[in-house]
Amino acid sequence: MAAAVSLATTGCDQANGPSPPPTQPGSVRIVLAAATTRRSDLPPSAQSCADAVGATHIHPSWRNFAAIPLQPIQPDRYEIGFTDVPINMRMSFRINDQNACDENPTGAVTRNVSVNDVPLVQNATTPGNGDEPGFAFTMAPNGTISQ
Repeated sequence: MAAAVSLATTGCDQANGPSPPPTQPGSVRIVLAAATTRRSDLPPSAQSCADAVGATHIHPSWRNFAAIPLQPIQPDRYEIGFTDVPINMRMSFRINDQNACDENPTGAVTRNVSVNDVPLVQNATTPGNGDEPGFAFTMAPNGTISQ
């Protein structure tokens, strides 16, 4: 009896065809074009935010919005690379930068961000101190980035 069930199950799998291979994750380079040192002209009202933000960092959705430091590239750029970005799925992320504290009370960045050299516009909200502004994109299997 167990053999008959096993054969029936195998036969069903073969009738539907083999499962497609899983899609391999893609690689991205995320860049924030911004000063890598704290601005001297931040207003006093932004100082506590800047202190709380600390090092400029990213919160990517495909890593459960964990905080990951960005690499400063002196004098005016931050970068990070990921090799585990799901393909054909809308992904989002937020970047927090102490120099954005006069524009957003949590330091969430809303401009000057690109993915694989494709400029993004702020088009998503991400979890943080409530909903915070972020960015979203989709990567095609050929590496093309779209918003």
